Amino acid sequence: MLAGGLAYLQPWTPALVPVAVEQVTMAPVTRLLAVNGRIAAVHSVDVRVLISGSLTHVAVIEGQRVDAGQVLARIDTTAQDAVVRQALAGLDAALVAEEQARATYARSLELGPNISAVALEADRRAVQSAIQEVARMTALLEQAQVQLDRHTLRAPIAGTIVAMNAEVGQIADTATVLMTLADLDDLIVETDVDEAYASQVAVGQPTVLRFSGETQTRTGTVRTVAGRVDAATGGLSVRIGFDTAVSAPVGLTVTANILVDQRDAAMTVPRTALQSENGGTAVFLARDGAARLQPVSVIDWPAARLVVTEGLSPGDWVIIDATSVSDGLRIRSDAP
Repeated sequence: MLAGGLAYLQPWTPALVPVAVEQVTMAPVTRLLAVNGRIAAVHSVDVRVLISGSLTHVAVIEGQRVDAGQVLARIDTTAQDAVVRQALAGLDAALVAEEQARATYARSLELGPNISAVALEADRRAVQSAIQEVARMTALLEQAQVQLDRHTLRAPIAGTIVAMNAEVGQIADTATVLMTLADLDDLIVETDVDEAYASQVAVGQPTVLRFSGETQTRTGTVRTVAGRVDAATGGLSVRIGFDTAVSAPVGLTVTANILVDQRDAAMTVPRTALQSENGGTAVFLARDGAARLQPVSVIDWPAARLVVTEGLSPGDWVIIDATSVSDGLRIRSDAP
């Protein structure tokens, strides 16, 4: 009787460690890549002056819709007006000189044999010179008028003024962006995908989009994927288009869930079940009352559950938290 009591109270008998488990099953799996981006216009132009000078007139305000070719602003034309007048006066003088040369040549022709061939040739060359001078002065006038036209800033495309940095009296130069013009009828979402997932993103992938401050979602599609990763940021530039037209301010933050993979049936495990093992990945299975280390292959992804491609079979019992678990540990679980 005493011996039986000693056996029951043996202090060296290890206690069973309770663990939570789940059974591996095949089920539909969707992999989403969540990123943040901003609203942008497909067609957007930073408007700069073509010639430096003082702004004498600003014809638009921020938020205003404009047509292509509409006047946006003007630069002081005082000096260029003088250049145009000078060129016009030069052309008038050249036209008068051409008319006189033609009249002289016509009179010489009427004299016939009474004028020497040398004098006649000189009058003919004078006409040619006068014609060339008219052409030169015409070109100078056209050049002056083109330069004058550059003092007027016009909208390169139809759209909306989304940013304004122009005021009357401001000295504008060709490097300064005076305003930004965008076509808000065709909006996209611009975002960067971390290079770790760059190979997973492709044109045509469906996307669910949500504007900052809203609960409503919209659908879209990956429209373009950059051909290279930015070495400075490690990001891959991606553009997402909306399936239906939207109205939103440029620069608004948007949360995008890109559908990168969808499987009718796959095995998954919680990320907490994974254990690093000899440079690889493993999980602990609950078998015959003990934890057994099982190497597995998974698709690494920023999600709470990962797809297992090798190492498990439906029906296996996986310990869902590998913390403080070791191979061979005696456990207590719901596994049969």
